[in-house]
Amino acid sequence: MSNAPAAFATTLHIRDHCLCLHAQRAARALSRRFDEAFRPYGLTSGQFSLMNGLNRPEPPTIGAIASLLAMDRSTVTANLKPLERAGLVTVAVDPEDRRGRRVGLTDAGRDLLARATPVWISEHAAIEAELPVDADALRGGLRAVA
Repeated sequence: MSNAPAAFATTLHIRDHCLCLHAQRAARALSRRFDEAFRPYGLTSGQFSLMNGLNRPEPPTIGAIASLLAMDRSTVTANLKPLERAGLVTVAVDPEDRRGRRVGLTDAGRDLLARATPVWISEHAAIEAELPVDADALRGGLRAVA
């Protein structure tokens, strides 16, 4: 095993070709853009995604939300706390499994989500229009990786 530093050419190749790096950079840029769009509503892009995931006929389990968002349960639980303090979500014991929790939107949460969704629609359409590639193909590729 060599202790020689990696060649700079390798560093440049990784910078230009690494899918993980490009996905991380794109995710950060998209998050910043949506964070700014949702700022008037007091939401972050992550909170919007979390609340959207809770917008179901029946309150989902924390595990179901974790799966949807590709997060671990403890991260979902931590992200729910500010929304719960703000009165936007409720966390209750799962009546079918007392060890689990179900999470639902409150009326205030549904109202905020309804007001923020047109912002998402507009911003999302603008981003798709700026893409130099087909958005459906991009989504498909990202789903395949996920």
